[in-house]
Amino acid sequence: MLQVNYIRENRDQVIERLALRNFKALELVDEVIALDERRREIQTESDALAAEANAAARQIGELMRQGKRDEAEAIKARSGGYKEQQKKLADEQALVEADLYEKLVLLPNLPHHTVPRGAGAEDNEVVLEHGHRPELPDNALPHWELATKYDIIDFELGTKVSGSGFPVYKGKGARLQRAMINFFLDQAEKAGYREVQPPILINEASGFGTGQLPDKEGQMYHVGIDNLYLIPTAEVPLTNLYRDTIVKETDFPIKLTAYTPCFRREAGSYGAHVRGLNRLHQFDKVEVVQLVHPDTSYEVLETMSTYVQSLLQALNLPYRVLRLCGGDMGFTSALTYDMEVWSAAQKRWLEVSSVSNFETYQSNRLKVRFKGENGKMQLAHTLNGSALALPRILACILEDNQTDRGIKIPEVLVPYTGFEWID
Repeated sequence: MLQVNYIRENRDQVIERLALRNFKALELVDEVIALDERRREIQTESDALAAEANAAARQIGELMRQGKRDEAEAIKARSGGYKEQQKKLADEQALVEADLYEKLVLLPNLPHHTVPRGAGAEDNEVVLEHGHRPELPDNALPHWELATKYDIIDFELGTKVSGSGFPVYKGKGARLQRAMINFFLDQAEKAGYREVQPPILINEASGFGTGQLPDKEGQMYHVGIDNLYLIPTAEVPLTNLYRDTIVKETDFPIKLTAYTPCFRREAGSYGAHVRGLNRLHQFDKVEVVQLVHPDTSYEVLETMSTYVQSLLQALNLPYRVLRLCGGDMGFTSALTYDMEVWSAAQKRWLEVSSVSNFETYQSNRLKVRFKGENGKMQLAHTLNGSALALPRILACILEDNQTDRGIKIPEVLVPYTGFEWID
């Protein structure tokens, strides 16, 4: 959530940066400023009225002590309306603050100055490309056919049990999933992240804190009877561990990692591009999260991007890094890098990770603060990244490493799988 003081003091810049996102409801900026101005006016009026009431009370007390009862009663009669006026102001202030809050949560984060202009994915900037795209023979199979051929993933059985988008991993497919999870967690620990096993059901306050609510409410699974939500990513419970917390500046950077299943409704997603593992309702992911000092967050973002790339390099998967344009960024992000892996059989890029800096957008909602050297409370910066989401990684491992003998397991995973081939 944006800070009202910043909006008020930087109106033109806020409008310009929101326009970079192709955000249409720019009138909200002036509405927020007007409501904040009225809130401040009410507070000034309320403070002045309270001062008058206090002064009258002191004067009445002094007159009573002097035995001037008639004069005291006259002042008491004139000041009798103070309570009613104060209640009226308090009621108006409550309404104004509620309206202000409702409009503030509709404003997305402001893009960083390096975010390119653009309307959608086609306008994202390619930062770099790494590795060589494998050339497969004409009879090469996409991963969903390989999964059936080697009996490692059963999409139809998952549909029978739950519905489409809930695959069943079997045999070496299940072991490969577990191997990737353990490999990614071990690498995160080596990089200084502390492993956490968080809940996978969250309350509304947690969903609001990291920005999934109200923005993505329709994409989350809701357990209505208990008013809980299945997490779309471990970012949500991990970051919310520090909700309403004052951390020590010396604790930065706070680095957390977690493996969780993730759940997304993906409403409206259909077609060939979502076939197989390309888009699921339930999937496994290892997440990394950092809470850092504002002065270092963009340096940390680059470090996190490099770390995720190191995982893709270890798996020997060709990938590219995109800097997302204003029109393709998430609601809460100030700057996002997407990592995409080349699917040799599908002949297209598949997103496997997003690494984002949210600056103070999440921490303002979460109230994650620290006391700086000047003694003033400041908001921390929050960042997170997928390290990594498994489905499309598995899809590319299967497709890119298929041979006449079978599927060759990446060397770094062999100690975790206990086998070198799926055949």
